[in-house]
Order: sequence, then C-alpha cells, then structure tokens
Amino acid sequence: MTDHREAAAAAFEAAYGHAPTGVWSAPGRVNLIGEHTDYNNGYVLPFAIDRRTWAAVGVRDDRQLRLRSTFSTYEVVASLDTLDPATMDGWSAYVLGVAWAMQDAGIDLSAASGLDILIDSDVPVGAGLSSSAALECAVGVAFDELWNLGLDKLALARVGRVAENKAVGAPTGLLDQAASMLAEDDHVVFLDCDTEDARPVSLHLRDENLTILVMNSNVEHEHATGGYGDRFASCAKGAAALGVTTLREIGESDLPRAQEALDEETYRRIRHVVTENQRVLDTVATLEAEGPRAIGELLNASQASMRDDFEITVPEIDLACNTAVVAGAIGARMTGGGFGGSAIALVPADAVETIASAVTTALANAGLREPTIFTVTPSQGARRDY
Repeated sequence: MTDHREAAAAAFEAAYGHAPTGVWSAPGRVNLIGEHTDYNNGYVLPFAIDRRTWAAVGVRDDRQLRLRSTFSTYEVVASLDTLDPATMDGWSAYVLGVAWAMQDAGIDLSAASGLDILIDSDVPVGAGLSSSAALECAVGVAFDELWNLGLDKLALARVGRVAENKAVGAPTGLLDQAASMLAEDDHVVFLDCDTEDARPVSLHLRDENLTILVMNSNVEHEHATGGYGDRFASCAKGAAALGVTTLREIGESDLPRAQEALDEETYRRIRHVVTENQRVLDTVATLEAEGPRAIGELLNASQASMRDDFEITVPEIDLACNTAVVAGAIGARMTGGGFGGSAIALVPADAVETIASAVTTALANAGLREPTIFTVTPSQGARRDY
C-alpha cells in the first residue's frame, strides 16, 4: 500500500527542490443518511472514510502561492494579494478558494507568507465521496497552522464551504467539510446544520462485524452544474411558498398543507427533505438504542425517497442498491449529491465478496457500466501527518 505521506513529501521535493515544512491530510466522506438536507438547515449524519487527500506544504519568503499535484502536469501560481474567484478554475480553485474565503471572512492574512503546495489524493473524483471537501480541508488545516490563525475545526469547515460555494460555484451545504474536519474513528458526525452543533455517534461496526461497502457507479457528477442547482432552487421555491426561511422550519405534520400549496414536483422535493430530516433523527436514536443492524429500513427508505421524490439517482445506483439488499445487505442507499456517484451498503463483513459479485453481475446483465466496489472504514478527520 502506498504511503501517501511519504509520496507527497517526495513529490514536493522533486517539484520544488526542497523538503516540505509538513504534510497535512483530510478524508473524503460517506453520508450514512441525510441527503440534500444540509443546505436546507436540516440534519445530516456523515462519516469520514479511509481515503484521504494530502497537502505537502512549504513556506516561501514572498506572497506567492504555487500549486502542483500528482494528478496534473501544470503549475498554478497566484498572489495572496490578488486572489479573486473570477480568476480561479479547475482543481486549484478549491485550494486558492480556501485562502480567498479566509480573507472574505475577515481573517487578516497581511502577514501570511507565500506557500509551495503539492497535492496527492486517493479519494475518487466524481464518485460522491467529496474529494473536493477533502482538498479544501487538507489545505485549510495546513494554512491554519502555517499562518498561525488559531481557527477551530468548525471554523475551517465553514471556510471550506464558502470556498466551494463562491470560488467553485457549487451550492453545497456544510455537510462535506464538517465530516472531513470533525470525524472520529468508528463514529458518524451528527450535525445540525441550523445551529451547527455537532457530536459523534458511535457506529459499533467492528463490534457487530459489519462494514460499509461503497459501490461507485462510475457515472461522474458535477455539483457546480446541472441538477444539483435545480434541486437547491426547488427547495428555496418551496420554502418561500410555505412562508418559511428554510425547510428546517417544517415537519411531517406540515406536508398536507405543503401538498395543497405547491405544484406536484416541488411538493415531492419538499417531501424528500422533510422526511429525510426525520430519518436522520430516527437513525441516531436507533443507533444509540439498538445498534447498526437496526437501521436498514431507514437506509432503504432514504434511497426510495431520493429515487422517487427528489429524483437524483441513476439506474446504476438504483440497481446496485436493490441487488445489494437482496444479496444480504442490511440496507443500501445512494450517498452524495446524486446524478451519478456512489451508493453505500451496510453489510456483514463476511458477505462482502458475495454482495459485491451480485451487484457487479446485475449491472453487467442490465447492460450498465461496471461499478467499482470497495469497503471503507469510518476514520479520523483532518490532521497533520508529517
């Protein structure tokens, strides 16, 4: 297995001619349940995975930020004094966007040094595992330490979200960055996106001999364009029609009123968000009272809601989830923003190969693209590694 800490440090030295000051990393994430609730000020329940992005960083004696990566052949150079989202694009926007978002938040970077930065990652891009937040959070913790900012992890998560919203142009909520920053080993992060209160909830996967199977559909998605923005707009439209600021302010008892007030499509979008919030609360309660083997129906209900009400799944995801459950998974659902990406299944550890084989065969028989299937372990959030 590649030691990415050493690989990132070695690639940095090859690129810049000197050793880095340090190597920082942050993980991708899987959302156990709670999709498209975060930007509606609702509840989410993500965890970090054992796939990470590493940032090897060295201090310069000027104000330049120089960016390179192991997955790109070009170097990006920018000045801390002239950062502007309008001039950012590609993967470097996630890095430069974090520095710009710090300035946008009123953080004084007038004394900050320039930096040489080398990025390495094993978080799959476009798989719904939040490679973007992993990148934002890895450089966020590096910037915080090297520039002596003293920001806590939630503040850094907020900075990452602003970078994604304003520098990249993706209208995401706080879920991804909070998971990447705040996660703990074998826990989910129960985040209230209204109050931004967060606490760990134990998964007990090792105790129960369970694991999480990721089924990457290999249908890539892009949050800054397409259906994600449409769903964001539908939620805002529904909230305005119902006289509330966000959908967090209504519950399942308000759905009959919503059905009368809204067109059929907008109503279904709102119904997903409202019922998904309740499913998050029910999943937390069930995990704490009964353990992970009791949450299967909640996962399955979330998948059905995303498929039928929010309409963000694709055929590869739907068939993978259905097949996994039939083959012995406790529950399965799409994870991430949708329109491609990945699904997850909660499975007995000794059934991984059987379930993975069944899913691969089912998709092949349906003439759909072959998935990439692997297990993930709920892991620690952003940190300094080297």
